[in-house]
Amino acid sequence: MNDHLVKKRLGYAMVLGSLAALGPLCTDLYLPALPDLASELATTTATSQLSLTAGLLGLGAGQLIFGPLSDRLGRMRPLLFSLALLLAASIWCAVAPTIDQLIVARLLQGLAGAGGAVLSRAIARDLYNGHDLTKFFALLMLVNGLAPIVAPVVGGGLLSFLSWRGIFGALAIIAVLLFILSAGKLHETLPAQRRSHGGVAAMAKSLAALLHHRQFMGLCLTQGFILAGMFAYIGASPFVLQQIYHLSPQMFSLCFALNGVGLVFAAQISTRLSLMWGELALVKIGLAIAAVASLLLVIAAAMHAPLIALLIPLFFSVITIGIIGPNAGSLAMQSQGKNAGSASALLGVCMFALGAASVPLTGLGGTSALSMAVTICGCFFIAIVIFVLLARPAFARQS
Repeated sequence: MNDHLVKKRLGYAMVLGSLAALGPLCTDLYLPALPDLASELATTTATSQLSLTAGLLGLGAGQLIFGPLSDRLGRMRPLLFSLALLLAASIWCAVAPTIDQLIVARLLQGLAGAGGAVLSRAIARDLYNGHDLTKFFALLMLVNGLAPIVAPVVGGGLLSFLSWRGIFGALAIIAVLLFILSAGKLHETLPAQRRSHGGVAAMAKSLAALLHHRQFMGLCLTQGFILAGMFAYIGASPFVLQQIYHLSPQMFSLCFALNGVGLVFAAQISTRLSLMWGELALVKIGLAIAAVASLLLVIAAAMHAPLIALLIPLFFSVITIGIIGPNAGSLAMQSQGKNAGSASALLGVCMFALGAASVPLTGLGGTSALSMAVTICGCFFIAIVIFVLLARPAFARQS
């Protein structure tokens, strides 16, 4: 491979990897600023968390919008539109005078962020196949794993010299840079003759078939509720660790990063172990660890335990997400053939919709360590029940 082609591939990797990180950036960059945001806008913790919920809803809905749209119109026009929308929404977030306006702006910001995430995968599929595609997807997965770790740390650093409005201003600058890079480095990868003409009806029919697939839906909902527990942690932890345990935004970011590193390592280790034991065994092991860790988290929170006694079961609750999520998602996708695109969209929508529902639950009656722990534990145990009732019987019939 000549130097020009290597540099071209590296340029694509940098741009597409940055686009893949838009979802986590939109969700996690402003997390350390949530308490300040609630104070300045004179709103409650639960109401301020609705800004996170709105962003998650946008990220979920956007996958159903930009994916099919790009199959019909090509990749570049929807991509550039999503980045322009991200710029406008970020500016609106930065200047929003009320929490109501911020929530609407966050919904649009989530929609825009979903465009970058979905289209980065679509463009990669257009460009590569075989082992090259596998390696490129591995890069995108690494970015998606590291971005949630880095974003709160960067957000905490920005808060040392910017307000929460400045963080949304930084996201606006990121949108401009990605628009310039995408327009300059990328090109249309879906020729007109390969574009879809099925329309909304064809996609709706495909999604309806998936909803009646017992094994797929069991795994989809298992993964969705496990990740809903993660979003409950994401939404509540800034208030619990900063307001109740009095950590600085920078120390909170470091704690968040430590849990994120554990999640990434757990995902990498479980991927290797799945080659020996199989994905189904790893899902079962992960669910068992999730049950024990989340119960210990509830006990620690109920006893108003010292910070370290709370952080240890919280750490293990978070890393189980790295075990269950990838393996349940992989099994779900393996059960599908020609419906892989719709299956991927439904997995994403389920994850973000359930995550959006779990976040405000932690703020009912005032966010506390106990409300966070109970919500995480509840999500995990619903996932276990769904797996036992839906997914496991389907696998038993196959054996």
